[in-house]
Parts: sequence; structure tokens; C-alpha cells
Amino acid sequence: MASVSGASEPVDGLSPALAVGLAADAAGLAGEESYDRIVPCLIPGYASLARLAVALLAASPQAAAPGSSVLVAGCGSGTELLEARQQRPDWQLTGLDPSAAMLDLAHRRLGDDATIRWHQGTVESLGEEAGFDGALAALVLQSLPDDGRKLAFLTGLARSLRPGGQLVLVDLMQPERSPLQEQLRQARLGFQQASGLASLEASVGTSGVTAETVKALTQGLHPIGLSRLTALVAAAGFGDPAPVFQALDVEGFLLQRRS
Repeated sequence: MASVSGASEPVDGLSPALAVGLAADAAGLAGEESYDRIVPCLIPGYASLARLAVALLAASPQAAAPGSSVLVAGCGSGTELLEARQQRPDWQLTGLDPSAAMLDLAHRRLGDDATIRWHQGTVESLGEEAGFDGALAALVLQSLPDDGRKLAFLTGLARSLRPGGQLVLVDLMQPERSPLQEQLRQARLGFQQASGLASLEASVGTSGVTAETVKALTQGLHPIGLSRLTALVAAAGFGDPAPVFQALDVEGFLLQRRS
């Protein structure tokens, strides 16, 4: 899961106390154990996301080859990297995140590994010379406003892939003109509470937390609908998104860079 960036409103279901605790974890003050206990309470289907995403990418024509190079964009605490190393220890992985604190958290979680390259920055800083065979981006696009930043992120991903390379994209989506929109939102909040979110709020440490770190984890999200996503990925250089996963309003898509 990526560090959150680029929004301004509180996330549904995230209380100030829990937000402070999450910030402490992201800063490495409370460790990855409590961080990874909290995230599954916030995201429906999170426990299966990394495993499904890696398995799907591993079956793609290019990333199926031994020693393939794979980018994890917005690697966060390293969940997708850990799963990738378990399923495909031969992959040459790059963990990318704009947050130095989250990269440090992921690095400590996975330890020193010659098959993982760490890169602090954004996908826009990567060029076509990167030549990745595949990429994973879980819960990243939703944090970017649709003011050019979503398109820049997707374009950067497309450019970093070899022609024909595939991206597994997982994101919170906005149902389009659906009477279920409010029901899905309420169901997500209900899922969070049923998953023990309230009981975790009191157990997460808060000492030494900066206002900047709290802001990074309490700002809102910017979900979009399928038609808008289709337009953005086409402009970025991908083919139409193929749906491969859904848990309430969290959906996964397979995208392929056009030749």
C-alpha cells in the first residue's frame, strides 16, 4: 500500500486518534506490525490484494520470464514486494515511493536483498530506459487529484514499461450513476468497524508524531469512475482496462502498454 499524497479531506472511517497512530507507524515509531494490522481494517479485500496482483502479473507474457524486472510503484510498507519475493524470487524488483519513511519501513521489513532496488521518488522521474517487464500499483492513483496528476502518474508508468508490458492497478473506484454508490460507501465503513478499527484506535502509539506526517495520512481520496479511468489510461499509452478484482468499491484492473 502506498503512502497517501495530494488530497485535503479526512478519509472515511479514519478518526483523528487512528490517523495519528498511522502516522507514527509510517514514521517508523511504532513499527510495521501495527501498521499492517491497521491497513487490512481500512481496505476491503486487502489481505488478498498483493497475492492476487503478483500472481496475475507473474502469468503475463513478459513478466513470466525468469529474471524479469518488475516495478512496485508506491511500495509503501513493502507488502507487494514481500509477496513478489515469495512468489517470484527470481524477479529483479524496484520499490518506488515518494516517502523516505515508508521506504525505510519497507527496507527494514524485507532486509538487505540484492534483488530489490530502492528508489525514492515518483514514477514521473522514471524514463523509458527503465524498461520494466511489469508493474504493480496498489492504492496509489486514488490519492492523486484528477487535475493532471493522475494522468502524469499513469503516463510515467506506461513509459517505464517495455511495449506490451502489463500493469496491475488496484484502486478505490467511484461507482458511475449507480443507486448502490451510497450503499457501497456505507458497507466499506461497516467493514472497517467489523474488522476492529475502533479497538485498534486506542492501541496505536502517538508520541513523537509530526503534523506533516499526520496530514499525509488524514487527507482524502480522489476516486474516479470506470469511464474516466478508461480515458486516462488511453491517454497515458495503455489499452482498455480489464477488470480482474473487486471488493465493494475497491477494484483491480490489468492494463497493457500499447506497442
